[in-house]
Amino acid sequence: MAQRVFVGLSGGVDSSTTAALLKERGYDVTGVFIRIWRPEFLECTWKEDQLDAMRVAAFLGIPFREVDLSAEYERDVVQTMIRDYQAGITPNPDVLCNETVKFGAFLTWALEHGAERIATGHYARVAETADGHRLLRGLDETKDQSYFLYRLGQEELAHTLFPIGEFRKEDVRRMATHYELPVAQKPDSQGLCFVGDVSIPEFLQRFITVTSGDVLDTTGNRIGRHDGAAFYTVGQRHGFTVEGSRANVPQYVVRVDVQANTLTVSPDKADTLSHTTRIEAPHWIGKASENGARLVAHVRYHAPDAEATLSYDGNAAVLAFDAPQVVSPGQAVVLYEDDICLGGGPASGRTAAEIFKERSDYENPSAVGEAEPPSCS
Repeated sequence: MAQRVFVGLSGGVDSSTTAALLKERGYDVTGVFIRIWRPEFLECTWKEDQLDAMRVAAFLGIPFREVDLSAEYERDVVQTMIRDYQAGITPNPDVLCNETVKFGAFLTWALEHGAERIATGHYARVAETADGHRLLRGLDETKDQSYFLYRLGQEELAHTLFPIGEFRKEDVRRMATHYELPVAQKPDSQGLCFVGDVSIPEFLQRFITVTSGDVLDTTGNRIGRHDGAAFYTVGQRHGFTVEGSRANVPQYVVRVDVQANTLTVSPDKADTLSHTTRIEAPHWIGKASENGARLVAHVRYHAPDAEATLSYDGNAAVLAFDAPQVVSPGQAVVLYEDDICLGGGPASGRTAAEIFKERSDYENPSAVGEAEPPSCS
């Protein structure tokens, strides 16, 4: 009997091609549209996406279902994100969504309703070995989404399929056209639906009460103003004003203090860098890496590989980077060995500027760009 798979059908080309591939491979496929929380004050295309998902299911001749996980999404993703920003932490909503909604509540619901596995349109791969299941990078390095899936464990991977992780994006588009899917030419989604076309600060202002505060230089002198410390992250160089002779000199956030409602900035990119970071409670997909292991870290999505040495301090993992990195408190630090995603965790609450007091150990720190805001891809 064919294995029954529930596909998270979003109405986009990736999940639609996932459903088509699995049907072609002989699986018993059901398309499921997951309803998530959306605020009333923002427009969202969820109704159009729902209709597209229904059209794809009808075209493929597969059953179509809906599951309302809006309460779980609002509680576990949105409220967590808001609390983190209030604490001066940079969260990643996609990581939260995958852990708690798609591979949490949705997986539980699917198994309870007769599915043997679920599948999504993520660009990642799962490999079964004698030691358990491994999460691998997608073959398309430009689209690889294993970074957002690092919180998954053996139970989740054992019940998950990622068919398009074996292909490049252009191949997926070609397959969608080959299958004549009604969404074959639909543009990719560019953001989290609940954020919409507004910036993160504009969204958060609906939920967080903030006031403008002082921008300080590294000696503690007031040199400008900002709109609310909770809206900023280490490495950021926009969204605040600097006065006087330094107004035309790029300044980088090196410290965010939400209690004092201040930002500390520096004209030197090197002040945003840290050569170590801590992960207080690392999540390991399989067996924990050994003390002294040489790993590759991604300190944000699509960041270049950062080679590092792993050590332990109690239950915390400590990474010593070969070349210093921009790491914001709360930012997901994901660990790899070749193509294998090992796990990771949020960077500790110590700021990059505090950690980087030892930066004199490095004579030629590598150039870095501005730290990214939470990914909404």
